[in-house]
Amino acid sequence: MSASSLPFVVGANTVEDQRARWERKRSRTAKELLETEHKYLEQLDLVLTYFVTILKAKGTLKPAVLETIFGPLESLYSASHVLSLHLEKGNLGPGLENFCQSLDLYGHYAENLEHANKTLKEQVRKNKSFRRFKKLQETRPQFQGRLLEDLLPLPLQRLRQYKHFFRDLLENTSPDTAEYQKLAKTVKSVCEVSHWVQDIFDKRENSLQLLRVQKLLKGQKTQVLTAGRWYIREGWLLVVPAKGEELKRRMFFLFSDILIAAKPCHPLHLLNSSKLSCQAVYPLHQCSVDKVFGHTWSQGGLLSLSFPHKTLLLMSSNQHEINDWYRSLTAAVRQLKA
Repeated sequence: MSASSLPFVVGANTVEDQRARWERKRSRTAKELLETEHKYLEQLDLVLTYFVTILKAKGTLKPAVLETIFGPLESLYSASHVLSLHLEKGNLGPGLENFCQSLDLYGHYAENLEHANKTLKEQVRKNKSFRRFKKLQETRPQFQGRLLEDLLPLPLQRLRQYKHFFRDLLENTSPDTAEYQKLAKTVKSVCEVSHWVQDIFDKRENSLQLLRVQKLLKGQKTQVLTAGRWYIREGWLLVVPAKGEELKRRMFFLFSDILIAAKPCHPLHLLNSSKLSCQAVYPLHQCSVDKVFGHTWSQGGLLSLSFPHKTLLLMSSNQHEINDWYRSLTAAVRQLKA
């Protein structure tokens, strides 16, 4: 072999080694995907066999109630079962093409999950025969101590796993293959549905936070529950008065469009001893935020919030906390003015 041909041989070996590594990683991921798919199907089968099928036959729940609690669970099972059959035969491409057509089911399942849980709790409370049936089924050894409530979120947990598995497969597939294009399309579709599901959960969590703060505030004058409003953070800060008065400790609630200042109600008040009284609501679209001091790592800091007819000075002895508030406030104001 001539010296001039050696670099090409080395280069060829390097490419072949890389492809071999890709193939090994890809095989491991495909194997793990199939193994976990089988476990996922077993868990879904528990719900379908011991709950859905029997409840349909017995008529313990009305069809509409049954549909509300379990949603498109049977369709999700069918889609995953078909995917597992393709994976067992090594037909990843066709399996993914077929699977992509059912991805929207996961979004619809997520949209219904909160209503499903509420309906399930209601039926357990009101329907004696269903309550007994549920308890009996959950004591079966196949359930291993798990409740029906533990199994209902399984499809959404599996969706997160799909995203990681398909990404790993994509990263270890040669870009010049037809399968790469199918994987890329699948990853894109799974990510889109995952964002849809995450958005559902974020909005649900935000609604709970808004409702919690609304209940914390005395009376109904301050309307926290407003469409399009997002909860950001809360905490105690010291208000520095303009004319040398004592510092006032206030609870602040930061939302996407307003900042609420509140103080505790009197501890001996019969109805509102555990609530807060709203002192002021500051609109963020008219606000500018500055650090008066606290640029260094010295203890504490002071923020200045300027509004058209008022300047609010907020202080904390905790440097980390005041920096967090500064970042949160500036980000909220920037987002509102964008």
